Amino acid sequence: MNRPIGRRAVLRGAAGALSGLAAGRAAAQPSGSPLLFHSPELAKFVDEMPRIPVVRGQRLDLAAATTRHRFHRDLPDAPAFGYHGQSYLGPTIDHHRDEQLHIRFANTLGAHPFAADLDTSLHGVQESYRSVPPASLHLHGGVTPPDSHGHPEQLVMPGQSVDHHYPLRQDAGTLWYHDHPMAVTRANVYAGLAGMLLLRDEFDTGEQGNPPGLPYGEFEMPLVLQEKIFRPDGQQSLRSTIVVPEGSWEGGGAGDTGLVNGKVWPELPVARGLYRFRTINASSFSTWNLFFGNRMRFWVIGNEHGLLDAPVPVQNFRLAAGERIDLLVDFSGLAPGETVELCNDEQPVFQARLIGQVAMPVFCRFRAEPRRGFTGPVPERLRGGYRQPAVIPAPLTPTVVRNITLSQPYDVTRLPPAIMTLNNLRYSDPDIEMPRQGTVEQWNIVNITPDPHPIHIHLVTFRVLDRTPLRTLEYQAAHPQPPVGTRWTPPAGGFLAGPPVPVPPWEQGWKDIVRADGGTVTRIIVRIPTAEELGFDPDAAFPRLDLSSGNSHGPGRHPGRRPVHNSHDNPTDLRGYVWHCHILDHEDHDMMLRLRFPA
Repeated sequence: MNRPIGRRAVLRGAAGALSGLAAGRAAAQPSGSPLLFHSPELAKFVDEMPRIPVVRGQRLDLAAATTRHRFHRDLPDAPAFGYHGQSYLGPTIDHHRDEQLHIRFANTLGAHPFAADLDTSLHGVQESYRSVPPASLHLHGGVTPPDSHGHPEQLVMPGQSVDHHYPLRQDAGTLWYHDHPMAVTRANVYAGLAGMLLLRDEFDTGEQGNPPGLPYGEFEMPLVLQEKIFRPDGQQSLRSTIVVPEGSWEGGGAGDTGLVNGKVWPELPVARGLYRFRTINASSFSTWNLFFGNRMRFWVIGNEHGLLDAPVPVQNFRLAAGERIDLLVDFSGLAPGETVELCNDEQPVFQARLIGQVAMPVFCRFRAEPRRGFTGPVPERLRGGYRQPAVIPAPLTPTVVRNITLSQPYDVTRLPPAIMTLNNLRYSDPDIEMPRQGTVEQWNIVNITPDPHPIHIHLVTFRVLDRTPLRTLEYQAAHPQPPVGTRWTPPAGGFLAGPPVPVPPWEQGWKDIVRADGGTVTRIIVRIPTAEELGFDPDAAFPRLDLSSGNSHGPGRHPGRRPVHNSHDNPTDLRGYVWHCHILDHEDHDMMLRLRFPA
């Protein structure tokens, strides 16, 4: 039996049932909520921020490996995952658009750092995954053929490899790659399987003399922002609360410790001048409101898929899980030795606050050196001028309007009893979105939960129009939500609580992920490209990998894994892409659906 119920009721009941246990554990917790796991106290700004290695080339080997990584000066090495010989995360791939990139991806993983945390009740997750974890390389933001985009059902097992081909016939921008296997995505990414890809073009070259006059070389660097909880022994903790038993799916938890580029609360020495920070929220859960501790002004110059028309001055901005943003920060006003911190004051979502979570307040610190750095000015324009790309066009007029819903029904057959859904469906349900190639669609994302959900659509880019508050309770009362498995996408037009709020200027570029705030309707405009434009058929079937034989690259099935249901003509084949919430626990259960783009 399934019935809609709020997250509040679930956690209030769990908190009440565990109150005695919590009281017994309170003495063991020196500070903070007894329902939460807490990191040991760690000194801030004692480690220097790492500069992530950069790799270039049209053919790369990228292996996911089990490693040990030291996150902080006062912590021991801890089990982790990394790419390309790194102990944590992966290198930054620097590549030029329209030059095909070939990556041979290999899974060389050993025992999982979070073996005890994998939930074997989800989507065919096997006991063997604890020691033999699957992987699936996804280039997030890549306009990529379906057989190379890292489908979550296209699992690569340890000892196997697969070739991926990325045409990259798309705008320059800030892409990233991360692991994407069915129902264990959060565990693998949290362990370290993530990296960035900076896509260049003739305008945004990343070199000296680039037409926009942007910082380059040492003055351009990625900032991979994350949050974690560490156990007393210094190992990473995937769990955030004792409310959820070990080995059971958790709906996501905020960390209490900030990381940048794999180090806890690091410090970066900066020359007194302009820096370009390619910034990503690579966390599994939280949305952050980011600002500098002295409230100094800085500039947003781009979103996920390229530069804005002009820099947008800001003092803060919100960044949801999976989103990327391109920043210019001027440290020339700091005196030598003066410091400034990158801060966050976004409060955790309701269910996290209910059990005692507080905002994680800081990520890193910048310390000004005596030397001068990049002294070029902040550009007045980035598009539409001499030696600049064309301005961003106005959003197209849609010919199709598609309503989709985000919800958290209550399933009494499971512990914990919650499930996250898109359109009230499970991943295995056959009722999927099938936008036709060449059409322009408006997606009305109706979020009846109280929390923000970052929604990512594979293959396509889109423009965000606005967010409108929703009278959520009236909407649900007028349209009772059926049991999970029945599509539920009623229009919200009669239940809006105010006028649309246009997105701020810094959010008006091309995107592949959008923050759908709680209790709102978020509108986006997306045009579905055609096979002719793409140079490949986005609806082509492709075989599952043969993971049971010595052939790493051939078609076939893995008989040791329970197949995930699909409705394709050939059960051994896959077809299409996915769309999902980028809160990775939500993606794993069950806020991800299949997606096809027929001609």
